[in-house]
Amino acid sequence: MELFGTLLLTAIVLCLLYMFLPKDSSRHAKMPPGPTPLPVIGNLLQVNGKTPFMSFLKLSDTYGPVMTVHLGGHRALVLVGYEAVQEALVQHADVFAGRAQFPLLVRLLRGFGLTLSNGERWKQLRRFTLTTLRNFGMGKHSIEEWIQEEARHLTEEFRKNASLLCDPTFFLSRAVSNVICSIVFGQRFEYQDKRFVHLLKLLNENVQLISSPSGQFYNVFPSMMNILPGTYNILQKNVTEINEFITEMIKGHKETLSDDDPRDYIDTFLIKMKQENGSPATEFHQDNLQATVLNLFLAGTETISTTLRYGLLILMKYPHIQEKIHQEIDAVIGRDHTPAMEHRKKMPYTDAVIHEIQRFIDIAPINVPHITTRNTSFRGYNIPEGTLVIPLLHSVLFDKTQWESPQSFNPGHFLDKDGCFKMNPAFMPFSTGKRACAGEGLARMELFLFFSSLLQNFSFHFPEDPETISLLPGPSSFLKLPKGYTFIVSPR
Repeated sequence: MELFGTLLLTAIVLCLLYMFLPKDSSRHAKMPPGPTPLPVIGNLLQVNGKTPFMSFLKLSDTYGPVMTVHLGGHRALVLVGYEAVQEALVQHADVFAGRAQFPLLVRLLRGFGLTLSNGERWKQLRRFTLTTLRNFGMGKHSIEEWIQEEARHLTEEFRKNASLLCDPTFFLSRAVSNVICSIVFGQRFEYQDKRFVHLLKLLNENVQLISSPSGQFYNVFPSMMNILPGTYNILQKNVTEINEFITEMIKGHKETLSDDDPRDYIDTFLIKMKQENGSPATEFHQDNLQATVLNLFLAGTETISTTLRYGLLILMKYPHIQEKIHQEIDAVIGRDHTPAMEHRKKMPYTDAVIHEIQRFIDIAPINVPHITTRNTSFRGYNIPEGTLVIPLLHSVLFDKTQWESPQSFNPGHFLDKDGCFKMNPAFMPFSTGKRACAGEGLARMELFLFFSSLLQNFSFHFPEDPETISLLPGPSSFLKLPKGYTFIVSPR
């Protein structure tokens, strides 16, 4: 259902036409060109709610790589292609480092936490989070060991289901979630833990709802959360349940906290809260702890598990690629040794395939939108402070000027003529600049170790002809999620 359907949009226009106009539609004469907006709905009739990134690409054919699009009453600067995105987010990093405030998420999280914060709150929480993750081993041996342990548990789960039709969704999300749980909560959960499985189902449901056209509709017309609250009420109920779990975990940490021996992220945050107690400018308080833990729990579970799920589907569609990875694993690691990060530099083909999976699935095609932090001049245009900015990551990951065959799955995009791994500057699945994903290092480690461990032990097969596999995602306005599937796991 595309933005609740054209009929609903038409009704809104008729009811509210005399009340609203797109904000600042004519104040800034030197904004980039773009399609003429209609009252109230702006250019929404020109944007497909199921694939907005494709609509933006089509519009850029007419208006260029830097254009203005009105989403309801919100004026947005859309950046298309590697050069425009890189110039804005890297060369003008400070100006484009603001985070857009999504009314739906602001209401759910009350504006707290790392993901949606700006200004001093964002600086303090990001600096603290990056430092804490490094101290607990992001990119170091200790977290590598946690991932290796979790990969062993995941391998055993798949082995129990060998030769049976399996849905990989919760196998993978339980394993990936346990990695971030080890870092944030200081513990992993058994795969059969009913509450843990229930929480993961709530996370998965919320990601699907937020990514849906109806979820994004609330961000364009926030008042609809009160008028048509169905989807919002489900989201709020799920967030409340997850927050109750987080509150219990924080309470348990407070009762057993040792200031000299922090065990995990929560302990470190609680110690920081004590140190800054009484400071009026502190951002280290219960609300930010609660919301940031939720941010990490969600981001550390869904994006990596989705990438693994999509990646396995791709490897089943192209069994010759899967077989070539098997051969490289056998040659470099063997069947009896545990995959480790030290193996990656000796496995250029596997590394290239993992990078190509991330490029090709394009998990966040419209990025998480930014806002400008001050008035600025960009490519000869005047961009006001507070302008919504959409750096279209899809247009970077599929830029014809940067990739040999962007529409095809081609590991050669990351291999030189000698078969050695090569990086492409247009590889931006984690975004780039000051708002690049804080967990990028952890994510890269997880993807390599999980993929290597699974393919060391198993072959994955589609129950039908691989030619019938569709790699098209399900309908989504934000994240690209693979359609549900089952597969057969065969021990090697």
